[in-house]
Amino acid sequence: MSERFFWRKMSKKDVFRVEDMLRDMEDDCVTACGRYLAREPGDSVWMLCGVKDEFIAVLVNSRSTLIPVLCGMNEIPSPLFLKNFFRLRKIHSVQGLKSEVLVLENYMERFGRTISEIIDYDLMCIDRLPVNRGNPRAVNIVLRVPKLTDLNALAPLQAAYEQEEVLHKGSVFSPAASRINLANIIKAGRILAAELNGRLVGKINVSAVSFTRYQVGGVYVHPDFRGLGIARRMAAEFIASLVGERRGVTLFVKKSNLPARRLYTGLGFTVRGDYRITYY
Repeated sequence: MSERFFWRKMSKKDVFRVEDMLRDMEDDCVTACGRYLAREPGDSVWMLCGVKDEFIAVLVNSRSTLIPVLCGMNEIPSPLFLKNFFRLRKIHSVQGLKSEVLVLENYMERFGRTISEIIDYDLMCIDRLPVNRGNPRAVNIVLRVPKLTDLNALAPLQAAYEQEEVLHKGSVFSPAASRINLANIIKAGRILAAELNGRLVGKINVSAVSFTRYQVGGVYVHPDFRGLGIARRMAAEFIASLVGERRGVTLFVKKSNLPARRLYTGLGFTVRGDYRITYY
């Protein structure tokens, strides 16, 4: 690619242009949009610009995660910028559309970064509920929005979810960090729990909020209560409430998780593309 393109950090005057780009790419890049909107001190956004100050791609750096929004490009210029960027910043994971993550993987390999794990997902989405979605039933469960007083009861479910579905090999689970994360999810209010005979046995929550879409995650049912239809009913009601807000819903499902893929397909989700998280 021509060297007339260069990377620079987003400034205040760039915010509206960057948001316009992210809105255009939102359906494929909900995580990038969510991290952009919720960015914290220390996070940054980098723009790939031309000589006339047009820009064609962004990199969202949120904590130790890098999320490319390359708008379909299969190569990017200024490898020296990326080399210095990776040297100065602790990047432990790259995530996004698989084709775009592969672009950064190639550069990181050239710069001596070693991959510890790769997880491939189906990027699935739904914008409206199907006309004949049915009425999923389960055992006699109660679905309710949990409160902070439920933190102790939900913490084991959140911990199990993070250890089974989130943490990559070699990482260390932190019970304290898990509880803080769960407390913040409960405070935000976009969470639903399944209760059976007075015991909380399942949960589902919003994991990111984008411009016009929610990203759903944290779906977990205690192993002793699986196969009873709890996950399907819980997901169906929660997702219906989100779509009822006139927002689309996006989620990621591991390609190896066939039961979950069947669950979401049955609820009306369609596969939009391939998503990848690469850990270093």
